[in-house]
Amino acid sequence: MVYQASENRYSEMKYNRVGKSGLLLPAISLGLWHNFGGVDSFENGRNILRRAFDLGITHFDLANNYGPPPGSAEEMFGKMLKADFAPYRDEMVISTKAGYHMWEGPYGDWGSRKYLISSLDQSLKRMGLEYVDIFYSHRPDPNTPLEETMGALDHIVRQGKALYVGISNYSPTQTLEAIRILKELGTPLLIHQPRYSMFDRWIEDGLQDVLTENGVGSIVFSPMAQGLLTNKYLGGIPNDSRAAKENTFLKKDQITEDVLQKIQQLNELATERGQSLAQMALAWVLRKGRVTSALVGASKVSQVEDSVAGLKNLDFTQEELTKIEDILK
Repeated sequence: MVYQASENRYSEMKYNRVGKSGLLLPAISLGLWHNFGGVDSFENGRNILRRAFDLGITHFDLANNYGPPPGSAEEMFGKMLKADFAPYRDEMVISTKAGYHMWEGPYGDWGSRKYLISSLDQSLKRMGLEYVDIFYSHRPDPNTPLEETMGALDHIVRQGKALYVGISNYSPTQTLEAIRILKELGTPLLIHQPRYSMFDRWIEDGLQDVLTENGVGSIVFSPMAQGLLTNKYLGGIPNDSRAAKENTFLKKDQITEDVLQKIQQLNELATERGQSLAQMALAWVLRKGRVTSALVGASKVSQVEDSVAGLKNLDFTQEELTKIEDILK
């Protein structure tokens, strides 16, 4: 059956401006880090993407090494683009990254000009695209001058292979220097993609201030702490969870009694707010408008629907915020 996007696809979504740029991103973006690789169901991934787009999620975030195996998420997404989304390409923001190990030898990792430009060329072929909307340096390279990495990003934009550039996992100091270099080159830094959730708040120690003061947007990954801040672990570790699988960053030993107690208390507060725990976790990272978009993963269509439904209640009372801080101590 030929896919036809919903006529009401923009009615429920909230869109936020990325820093001082002209670009808007949906408050909820979909990441293809897990569940879209060669080992996963194509039809399930296809259903998730279709439903996400119908709900107004216009931003799809990938990286060269997403899978497994590496590269397979981009290949799967390319097939879906060709089969379903070709008429809607200009309504979408598609991003990819390079910075982690991708191929053997000395040129398949980190942040050299050689690696970043070669990797993007491969990513474009896998997805069947002429350009991506955002291309990221996935992590800082301690052995490559930042001028080289940022110069490669600038070159990629001037080649027309990306419209905007971003960075991910950079410290506040590194971010400030990246902003300076890119500004001098004439290709401003659009966005930073850091990890951020109630359980992981490192960006509050300077990074958010750097981004705000310099007009740079932010899209946070793991806002639900890879599923910890959902109802999935309230009764233990289910067999279909990330913690139960291999090749994921969430391990069973991270789910301690203290963590489970905090999850249960947060879930009680979410229930009082008329939300699921996942919805409250997303609303929390989006509070005060300091985060442009929350990047979610999904293994089921219902998870995408739950995330978007959470946008109906993004406000917190001071009493609720104080209660959350007390729980997280």
